[in-house]
Amino acid sequence: MKILFCASEVVPFAKTGGLADVAGALPLALEKEAQEVVLVMPAYKSLKSLTQPKIQKYKEGILRCTIGKAVKVYFIENDAYYNRDTLYGDKKGDYPDNLDRFSYYCRKTLELAKEIGFKPDIVHCHDWQSALIPVFLKTVYLKDEFFKNTKTVFTIHNIGYQGLFPKEEYPKLGLDWKYFTMDTLEFYDKINILKGGLVFSDIITTVSPTYSREIQTKEFGFGLEGILSKRRQSLFGILNGLDYSIWNPETDTFLEKDYSLGSIEDKGKNKAALQRLCGLPVKKDVPLFGIVSRLAQQKGFDILADAMEALMQLELQCVILGTGDLKYHEILEAVVKKYPKKISLYLKFDDCLAHKIYAGSDIFLMPSKYEPCGLGQLISLRYGTIPLAFKTGGLADTVTKENGFVFEKYSKDALIKIIKKSIVSFQNNAQWNRLRARAMKSDFSWGESARRYVDLYKNGTISD
Repeated sequence: MKILFCASEVVPFAKTGGLADVAGALPLALEKEAQEVVLVMPAYKSLKSLTQPKIQKYKEGILRCTIGKAVKVYFIENDAYYNRDTLYGDKKGDYPDNLDRFSYYCRKTLELAKEIGFKPDIVHCHDWQSALIPVFLKTVYLKDEFFKNTKTVFTIHNIGYQGLFPKEEYPKLGLDWKYFTMDTLEFYDKINILKGGLVFSDIITTVSPTYSREIQTKEFGFGLEGILSKRRQSLFGILNGLDYSIWNPETDTFLEKDYSLGSIEDKGKNKAALQRLCGLPVKKDVPLFGIVSRLAQQKGFDILADAMEALMQLELQCVILGTGDLKYHEILEAVVKKYPKKISLYLKFDDCLAHKIYAGSDIFLMPSKYEPCGLGQLISLRYGTIPLAFKTGGLADTVTKENGFVFEKYSKDALIKIIKKSIVSFQNNAQWNRLRARAMKSDFSWGESARRYVDLYKNGTISD
């Protein structure tokens, strides 16, 4: 099949979150399943600093390179829109011209497909930035013979981000006003681009089975639960995979010492190295909790902040890496000042340190209030670092009592209780070794997920 893959960020070219990881890994996994994939994204400023893969000019306004064996990646150029330090906004907030920027990307993507003669069987779009593509295909391009047999798949990575714009900007889309209704693009008298993708796509997917059910409820649907419930027969949850060529403790060059399940004692060398690096006492018998996360309420930092004083009275250590809300920066900085030998904090993004935390920690903390899929728990499992998570979204689909610790009531007290339970388990060497072995044997590679996508592309459903 011919698949046109559309995403606003793709590893290794540009990244703000998990969308980029998926958009970089899934096309390569689909290629291994004998699918022909062409990927299109904006040409951001970040491309200029890349040396590999080699990016070349294809024609005026279009750049091109190849990833994998033969996956062609095309970049839509427009310096006025994309030659910026960040992808979607700055410290002042979202860029005010985001509607212009991404409607331009969507139109140019469809024009490009025709120019290069790539007649897609499937156009697979991701998140609101590409959501106008299925809208345009069912309106502007409705009678275009080139796209006559093309079907669309739209993937929601986080329904909290919807692409909301003032009604006054609607004429920029070049669409008839008949599509600005409560059944199409209108949302409380605003334009909702994500809603357009949900309404006009043939198939909707999201990044875990549990999240596909959660977003049909008022609690998690962010106002779109009605549409999703109405389309539930066309809504599927396919768990994201993990790129084990990047996340592999046996080959990870960032580590103090590579290790596998067969040489698990070498994981301890990474723990000691991490403790030294973070200024924590090197103690083998004290559980080290790791966190690599955005510091935000969604990620559970409201209950974690409330629990922190009680946690500091326990026999544990903690290292936290990430940035986010200033409120949590200040709370955690105060805890570090009070307990410098128990907790270490790094308010930044640091890929090298992230790898060291995944390898050197004993327990990986993910108390997210909601988590569409989550990659942190998948990485920690691969590294034999036991995930501790709230039962939601992709965390509920991947972390169980067999390979981690799960709490089901979202509260400070429930979090403290499960952390105490994990510490007791850590002190039982035989029990901990069995838990760690089950964790490292977990397989969340992209192969199975890619096969499910191919099944969906071909049949419009997933065979169990």
